[in-house]
Amino acid sequence: MKKHIILLLACLTLTGCGIYHKYEQTTPTPSDVFGTDESLKAASGETTIAQMSWREFFTDPQLQQLIEQVLENNTDLNSARIAVEKSQAALKAARWAYLPALGFAPQGALSSFDGSAASYTYNLPLQMSLDIDAFGSITNKKRAANAVLMQAQMQQDAIRSNLVSLTAQHYLMLQVLDSQLDILIQTDSLWNKSLETEQALWENGKAYSTAVNQMEASCLNVKTQIADTRRNIRSVENALCKLLAVTPQHINRQKLGGAISNTKGSMESNIFNANFLQVGIPAQMLENRPDIRMANYAMEEAFYNTQVARAAFYPNITLSGIVGWTNNAGIAIVNPGKLLLNAVAQLTQPIFARGTLIANKKIAQLTEEDLQKKYVQMVINAGNEVNEAMAGYTTANEKHDYYQRQVQVLREAYKGTHELMDNGKASYIEVLMAQESLLQSQLSAVMNMYDASESVIALYIALGGGTK
Repeated sequence: MKKHIILLLACLTLTGCGIYHKYEQTTPTPSDVFGTDESLKAASGETTIAQMSWREFFTDPQLQQLIEQVLENNTDLNSARIAVEKSQAALKAARWAYLPALGFAPQGALSSFDGSAASYTYNLPLQMSLDIDAFGSITNKKRAANAVLMQAQMQQDAIRSNLVSLTAQHYLMLQVLDSQLDILIQTDSLWNKSLETEQALWENGKAYSTAVNQMEASCLNVKTQIADTRRNIRSVENALCKLLAVTPQHINRQKLGGAISNTKGSMESNIFNANFLQVGIPAQMLENRPDIRMANYAMEEAFYNTQVARAAFYPNITLSGIVGWTNNAGIAIVNPGKLLLNAVAQLTQPIFARGTLIANKKIAQLTEEDLQKKYVQMVINAGNEVNEAMAGYTTANEKHDYYQRQVQVLREAYKGTHELMDNGKASYIEVLMAQESLLQSQLSAVMNMYDASESVIALYIALGGGTK
């Protein structure tokens, strides 16, 4: 019998060795996760813009101050910080599971039989219980708790990165709206002069009243755009105030330019400079992006949960003992009390648990498989975000020179047409068309700069930037 028991324990030990293995990331991911776009190949290199801290990436002092305030006050980020602290407490508890549990359970009793004198008994025991981690249950639970902690930290980084991105986007939009408002106000002043000129021509019988009406309608249209732009500015300021967790108020900002840079040049000179963008290699994105790292830690947690489910099939060994002081000797009461010692070793081997252990193991394995597939999809989605951001930037960069030339040509056309109208050689319709074309071109040029900036920010975040 002794030999059989030894053989059985040896077999259990050998079969249980696998549940001590540490997690290794072996889930394959696509090699061309960024796609085959030539612009991405040109922007790739040994380094990536995601390695820059957000203070290096965003050089506008007022934007930096806003980001700092958002990261300090934002409610979602504070909740993420609390989640990290909760996970740290859970991990600490998992580590303490290796130690014995101690408890003090004093007990007293008063008894009397058939009117006899009452007798008093008492027990003052210190109880101890220790689980022996023979098959890795405690170890795997500790490792799973550590994976949960890492997920919480990655979630905190993801929220921080998102807040940096949102703050920068709102700030840039405010700058764009300010620029558009300046353009509209300047246009309003110029068009008012055109209206005055047309009214003077009408009063001298050199123009029709319809021309005056058309001019006035155009001026009124600009005034409505000014009102809408001011309203949009208020909306974006309110959105920033929500991120800051403050009541609605004015947001201080600089004029458009200089918000994004890694040199001493202006934002425009850096945004539309291909050398500014460094995508790096896909492996860097996997190391930098907090959501992908969080998905990896989720797979790690699932791996250890599967190991715990496997360990449940093996014996559970518990050592327990009592040491204390008592006057209850079982058949007699002694006073004063005597020292009490008791030690017990218990081995519990599951035999039939109505399918619970098998079901738990199956559920854990399916969860692990599901998270592996989701991880691959997340990597694909991340590569798609990089590709989209780069495509947006490439388009905006291509349109930039066209817009600059278009504004220049239309400004000259407007000036020439207005001079011809003053001399009676051009109609008001030509002037209206020239000034409206110029206005739209100026507004579009400013918006294109925002599109390029937004694409660069999206690329920075998609590669894993903004977490430090």
